[in-house]
Amino acid sequence: MKKIILTLFLTLASISWACAQRFAYVDSDYILKHMPEYLSVQKQLNALSDQWQKEVDNKFAEVDRLYKAYQADQVLMTPEMKQRREADISNKEKEAKDFQRSKFGPDGELTQRSNALIKPIQDRIAKAIQAVAEGDDLDMIFDKNSEVIMLYANPRYDKSAEVVTKLGLKPGVFAK
Repeated sequence: MKKIILTLFLTLASISWACAQRFAYVDSDYILKHMPEYLSVQKQLNALSDQWQKEVDNKFAEVDRLYKAYQADQVLMTPEMKQRREADISNKEKEAKDFQRSKFGPDGELTQRSNALIKPIQDRIAKAIQAVAEGDDLDMIFDKNSEVIMLYANPRYDKSAEVVTKLGLKPGVFAK
């Protein structure tokens, strides 16, 4: 009998605790589209990425040109000449791959710059979300665009516009 009462009490307590929690969500894409500094950083990173991609393409085009020239001249070459040209082509290809990895790899320059430029924006958004959560006495705020699967979200719990306002920006009009 005591076990049943204890189980019933714990069940009711957990249900009331779960019902007492207040949840909301934000749409991070919506927030970021309202931030001119984020859009500026994105343009800057895209320009840098395009510039480096052109350099990578040029390096691989040079490797391709050297390889085609090697194939055309191969018949007239001595074994030593072939070996030297193959080594040159191989070195150029390795340089191109190393350059590509240094710019676009997981620890590459593009990732490092992106992290350095976007971190202050993320910190600012996190502070605004925290202020909205504390102001509205919310227990949790989810990001609609993250890994958390949200099958339904009532729009009245969307706090994205409040976060944009807390950031000192105007909600409803996307920055261009």
